[in-house]
Amino acid sequence: MMVYLFGKIVDKYLPSNPSNLCMFMKKIILSSILVSFVCGSQAQSSLDKRFEDFKNRFMASYWKMNPLSATQAGFHKYDNSLPIPNETTFGKQKNFAHNYFDSLITYTQDKLNENNKIDYLIIENQLNKIPWSLDVAKEYVWNPANYNITESFAYILNEPFDKLNNRLVNILTKLKSVDEFYEAAKKNILNPVPELTKLAIEQINSGLSVFEKDLPDSINKSSLSKLQKEELIANNTKAVKAMKEFTAWLTTWENKPNCRSFRLGKDLYEQKFAFDIQSSLSVNQLNEAALKRKDYLHEEMEKRAQTLWPKYFKETPMPTDRFDLIKMVIDTISTQHTTPQNFQQAIENQLPKLSAFVTENNLVTLDPSKPLKVRKEPGYMAGVAGASISAPGPYEKNVSTYYNVGTLEGWSKEKAESYLREYNDYTLQILNMHEGIPGHYVQLVYSNKVPSIVKAVFGNGSMVEGWAVYSELMMMENGYNDSDEMWLMYYKWNLRTVCNTILDISVHTKNMGKDEAMNLLVRQAFQQKAEAEGKWKRVSVSSVQLTSYFNGFFEILQLSKQYNALLGKKFTAKSFNEKFLSYGSSPVKYISQLMLTK
Repeated sequence: MMVYLFGKIVDKYLPSNPSNLCMFMKKIILSSILVSFVCGSQAQSSLDKRFEDFKNRFMASYWKMNPLSATQAGFHKYDNSLPIPNETTFGKQKNFAHNYFDSLITYTQDKLNENNKIDYLIIENQLNKIPWSLDVAKEYVWNPANYNITESFAYILNEPFDKLNNRLVNILTKLKSVDEFYEAAKKNILNPVPELTKLAIEQINSGLSVFEKDLPDSINKSSLSKLQKEELIANNTKAVKAMKEFTAWLTTWENKPNCRSFRLGKDLYEQKFAFDIQSSLSVNQLNEAALKRKDYLHEEMEKRAQTLWPKYFKETPMPTDRFDLIKMVIDTISTQHTTPQNFQQAIENQLPKLSAFVTENNLVTLDPSKPLKVRKEPGYMAGVAGASISAPGPYEKNVSTYYNVGTLEGWSKEKAESYLREYNDYTLQILNMHEGIPGHYVQLVYSNKVPSIVKAVFGNGSMVEGWAVYSELMMMENGYNDSDEMWLMYYKWNLRTVCNTILDISVHTKNMGKDEAMNLLVRQAFQQKAEAEGKWKRVSVSSVQLTSYFNGFFEILQLSKQYNALLGKKFTAKSFNEKFLSYGSSPVKYISQLMLTK
């Protein structure tokens, strides 16, 4: 018998005994498999190494093209740069996208390791989005709020990532371009959306304190030379003048007839949804899922309201109309709330309790070295959401994470009362779960630990928001403040997430008017008038983002059920949560593919 092994005849080495021959052949086969596996692993390792090098080149070029984003991410090489929004800059951005896309497709995505597979898809999405944004969406001609530069200055000024003198020198160079920046912005804007124009004026004017108060204070505290200080003050004065002239110029558009509607329209909306959400669902499928969830929540709320009715209304006849019944019970419970003066303090007081519950119930490991600091919402962030998280960038893991709380200062008594009823003693706890623990704050801490700068920089908003919404249900299902009142308010809160999606899709693709929207939010979602008015304002100055909450929640909920079925008795909430979070802020559909495949 002759056997060819690696091209050589080896008959003289074959054993004469048949059983030994079989054993010999098995060894040869196993050896060849092992060699093939090692060679394949080495090839994959080489491919992944080359792809890592590509990612490093891509990110280095990306930061050079997007210095304001670089600053927010904690990459401070370009802190002194303020790109001028003109055709030259736009052309460079499109060339960047085209050239890096050509390089990207030279890598075989299926042959990369799981970390790089997701990074490949995220980069691909980002590179496709750049030319779409410039050539199709064209927000630069109708969204003046995109020209608010205050936050990039405030970040450099307020975060102690470098010596104050060094940060001020970068600010000086950056200030010199502000005048040219706003001149270019005026040339770009052709048909601004009135609602976005108003938002831009509000945010830029609110952020002027950074330049008129904070920056001069820092200049005085610095040890810069007299000449440097004078140059800073002079350029700062020029920059403030340019910003004020820009907002004054924006007011001239108020009564012009050629302004664009804030509604995106069906085609543009679906395209933006695909880029921003990266969902496993279409817009229509998501809308149908939201409508179905709304019906389920109404049924559950009715049951809880019926149970609570005798407690709060004793022998008063129960309303026959479902919405009237639920509203009366919710309105009664909602009178239990804090005061305008103590709103921020009430939030701070609840965070330790949430941390203790998460730890005691073994839901997810918390990192005590990364504290969450509650602060008053900065002026330049005002006008969109009442509460938010500002997390450190992926390059600055030691910078503080802030819980931004909107102020109620200057509000009328009626408006403040309406707002506090919305964020009553029960829903305030759910808000803190969402924004803080175990929601955004925890997810972003985990995200910054993931060894992928791509996932951290281009974090998927639907995954981020979806996790926060999913964490609320997780806390409730594990017994947090288990009562009919808390469950009723949780359902009301979750209904808000659901109606955000219905509202956003209906307004931007189906021409839903304000009256119909208010009916959805106030009667069907049981929101206070102030909250509903705020949501109408939000849907008129943003698009698609409001769908991210329910989309992410729905996808994560489906994944957790499938993962539970896959693992059976081995499944635990903590194992699922930490495995899920280990993929960083990646689109849920990509995380699902990897978790369920493995």
